[in-house]
Amino acid sequence: MATYVLVHGAWHTGELLEATAAPIRAAGHEVHLPTLAGNRLGDAKNVGLSEAIQSLVDYFTENDISDAVLMGHSYGGMIITGTADRIPERIRRLVYWNAFVPNDGESLNDMVPPGYVQLFGQLEQNDGSVELPYPIWRDAFINDAEGDLAKQAYNLLNPHPNKTFKDPITLSRNPATMEIPKSYLNCTEDTSLPHSLPWHPRLSEKLGLFRLVQMPGSHEACFSNPELLGRKIMEAGRD
Repeated sequence: MATYVLVHGAWHTGELLEATAAPIRAAGHEVHLPTLAGNRLGDAKNVGLSEAIQSLVDYFTENDISDAVLMGHSYGGMIITGTADRIPERIRRLVYWNAFVPNDGESLNDMVPPGYVQLFGQLEQNDGSVELPYPIWRDAFINDAEGDLAKQAYNLLNPHPNKTFKDPITLSRNPATMEIPKSYLNCTEDTSLPHSLPWHPRLSEKLGLFRLVQMPGSHEACFSNPELLGRKIMEAGRD
């Protein structure tokens, strides 16, 4: 049996992946659901990308995790890439679920449409946080859910530190040259990035050699179809 570490995206916490973890645990695997620095209750919202990455590195060492399948969702792709660069010996495979794939010196904002960068800059609060407007959440992030579920899920989100979007990542090697096996899990109805600027293949191909796994669903399949998502994460993570 394997150890899975599932890393949430922006505005989320680890506990929002509990339903996704359920089928993985039911299959006999160990699953960890850390919450990153900047998204934990009471965290300051001026946290930068390096601090968020370090919080996951610390989670690995504090919980003595090794030989792990490390999955990152969306913004979590930045975090798992940085973690793999810092502690590659503890990671068995990287799984990117509709996630950003940065090369050295790139920020998340370098990989999104300019309109998002401008919008989040305008929405940034005095504490450094930014919230996702509901209309974008409803139609671009969770377009496959009924209205009630979309609203319930939105109410579980928390303000996200915008600095983590702006900071460039520092890597000793780009993902394509990392020796760790990699997978990309693509939800085919995900329009959180426009299909003219897609997750796959635009970002996935930066992994070099990788396994592609696809499923129907939106960017927030952890709410709209967590059972299938959990099974697909296992498919992406298997040897």
